[in-house]
Amino acid sequence: MGSTVAVPVWVLGVVLLLAAVAALDRVIGPGVRWVLRRRMERLVARLNTGLDRKIEPFRLARRKDMIVRLIYDPRVMEAVADHAAETGVPGEVAFAEAQGYAREIVPGFSASLYFGVAIRLARWLSRGLYRVRIARVDQALGAIDPRATVIFVMNHRSNMDYVLVTWLVSGRSAISYAVGEWARVWPLSRLIRAMGAYFIRRNSRNPLYRRVLARYVQMATADGKVQAIFPEGGLSLDGRVGAARMGLLSYIVQGFEPGGRDVVFVPVGLAYDRVLEDRLLTGAKTRGTRRFRARPLSIAAFGARLGWRMLRGRFPGFGTAAAGFGPPVSLRAFLAGETGVGETGVGETGVGETGVGGTGDVEALGRRLMDEIVRVVPVVAVPLVAAALSGGAGPLEARVADLAAQLQVLGAVLKLPPQGLAQTVAEGLEPLVARGIVTADGVVRPEGAALLAFYAAPVLQRLAATRQT
Repeated sequence: MGSTVAVPVWVLGVVLLLAAVAALDRVIGPGVRWVLRRRMERLVARLNTGLDRKIEPFRLARRKDMIVRLIYDPRVMEAVADHAAETGVPGEVAFAEAQGYAREIVPGFSASLYFGVAIRLARWLSRGLYRVRIARVDQALGAIDPRATVIFVMNHRSNMDYVLVTWLVSGRSAISYAVGEWARVWPLSRLIRAMGAYFIRRNSRNPLYRRVLARYVQMATADGKVQAIFPEGGLSLDGRVGAARMGLLSYIVQGFEPGGRDVVFVPVGLAYDRVLEDRLLTGAKTRGTRRFRARPLSIAAFGARLGWRMLRGRFPGFGTAAAGFGPPVSLRAFLAGETGVGETGVGETGVGETGVGGTGDVEALGRRLMDEIVRVVPVVAVPLVAAALSGGAGPLEARVADLAAQLQVLGAVLKLPPQGLAQTVAEGLEPLVARGIVTADGVVRPEGAALLAFYAAPVLQRLAATRQT
């Protein structure tokens, strides 16, 4: 019993290392996690004093706890049983598959990363690349029930949308995005998940995945999580606001409890003088596919040139980026056949033909929201000049002035230079000339016709839109 056992030094080293890891995990780890948790709670409490929409307890739960809550939800367990019965796989295999989907979807929100890094970076990028002009936030925002879940619904013009909106609503609350598969690459995926975003497979036909995703969206909505969604489901290839895809909207409507927390949709319209991905988008439209042939080296070279110009103070910016906000739409009022939030909204009844919460309701809601977005997409200089160049006769200034007058009568959100018409034409025409889209005297080049139509599209769409009565 008292004899000495000789072991190699490397074995002793491994034993000591394992002991140290165990000590860190079982003894020191819980204390460190408790300290970090307390610091985060104090940070969130301090942030909540200055936010219109408080950070919900739902977002403070540990990610692994949220995954467990989701996977053992009765509706998810029912979906697992149905999937096992339909496919013939063992129940434990179906459960493991659903568990993998839950791990993929559920985010891990970090308040310090979101407010300490993401907001500052979003502000720096937005101001560094654009002149940001924000339309007046509708007065009805102040009338929204503090307990209601707010969901911003937006047109999708550029990947800058995420950056711009994150900054614009930073004084109101932390916002959670539904992010496509493009962001599921390491280390970007960890950063995005830490900012509270959740990943979705937009074209998945797997019933089990769709039911797990639906339940997560419903749980987040029921718990008051402020969200932002792009109902179009992808970047606009032609510059217009497209029809809504019903996936996320249908999940929200199907999970809505009329006697519980209300859901309020806030339409947001976004516009840019320069969409960073414009050539990729118009090229994809020409090919008839949404597969963008972006070359990583070309993107890196573009970013390096841009950064160098910014550092040297020789970057004039990409013009104006603007956001417009429409009247909020209460889901409870919509399903009851009322209009908007209290007396602030206008529009047709929202009750569908298939009953409250049915397919007809979702489709009617989608049309209503997209119509509202079309109305609040701001009109900025380059799209206005592009629309004037795309048709009509006479001097360019006269055509621009005529379009602006028509838009003003329609109640469009005009975010044009305050210096007047001459400055509007200058700001709108110069980038088009510099990029070879039109000549100096306003003649459209054949190779620039697709881009000109891309920028003119939202203005022409707004002119064609009818006003709701």
